This record gives sequence, C-alpha cells and structure tokens, in this order.
Amino acid sequence: MFRIASCLIIACLWPVSSIADESSFQNLLAEANMQFEVPETFATTPTRANRLMHYEQALVSPDGQIEARYSIRPLSRIKIDYSDAHSATPEPNHLFPLIFQALIGYLSNSGHNPSNEYPQDQAKSEFGADWASAALMDIKPEFSEQHSQALLLAMHKNDMADAYTIVLFDDYATQKEAIRAALAALSFNK
Repeated sequence: MFRIASCLIIACLWPVSSIADESSFQNLLAEANMQFEVPETFATTPTRANRLMHYEQALVSPDGQIEARYSIRPLSRIKIDYSDAHSATPEPNHLFPLIFQALIGYLSNSGHNPSNEYPQDQAKSEFGADWASAALMDIKPEFSEQHSQALLLAMHKNDMADAYTIVLFDDYATQKEAIRAALAALSFNK
C-alpha cells in the first residue's frame, strides 16, 4: 500500500509542464475537456513554485483573505511506476480515491482531516465529474505561508483527467461564500 501511495503522490504532484503560464493552463483545460471561469470577486495571480504540489493557475480575493490554486492532471500524462510480479498495475481510472487520500496526508499539518465524497449525481451536476470529494485541513506552512487552512476539492472524469482545487484561507466561517465561488471556478464540460 505504501508503494502505491508513493507512486500516486509522484504522479499527482509531478509538474505537467515546467512553466506554469496562461497558455499551458489553457492547453490543459482543452486536453481535459474542462472549463475555468474566474469568479467576479477574484483576480488571477502569478503561480509560484511549490515543492509540495505544483499548480497551473491561481486566484486571489481582493482583500487577500483567500487564495485558490488549480491543478489539472490529464490521465494520458500520468505515469505509474509500479512493479508487481503479477502485472497488476493500477489503471488510471481507479487511482483517484487513493491520490486524494495521499494528497490529504501530504499537504495536511494535522491528523484529523474531515472529508466528504459527493454523491455521484451531485458530482456530475456541480462539476461535470464522475467522482468528487472534498477535505478540510490545516495546511503545512511549506504549501502556504500566508494561510493556515485549506479546502481540497478533487474531481475525476473517466478517461479524461483528475483535477484539484485547493482554496487557502484562515477563517472558513467568515469566508464561506468566497470559498464556494472559488470551488465552482473549475469544472469538466457537461
């Protein structure tokens, strides 16, 4: 299990391209059959290199209280480094729940991280996804020096891509509406 989790973290966190710019993000959107709409109250902000998890797009609220980071991982680009005497290499369409759990463990700064899987019909209607799940966590300072908490949304579309939205903040109760807007920015085409 540890070996699978390790390879999943590598597959998920490995940069899709060496330069995160608007054209590479637009190319990923097209390849993954996704759409991205910047909420009215947010502005794009430059991406910064991060050793914990690469991301291709970032938004920030006008007051700086929320930052949202977006990563898209087309399944055709995921490389699985896994050796098994029985050749039972995991299939990319079955990795998403393991990658989600690995990401929670990798990015979280604490042991208790409540998560909730969306019912399949809600994942489809809200995100155009075949599967989606969200987790709330205290975030490691290496991932964000400005914010202490994060809401991680993971989405999967069969034969297309995995996508991640990480919304960073300090107080969920006072920022709930803006967090929801940031979560709705990225979705698969329905």
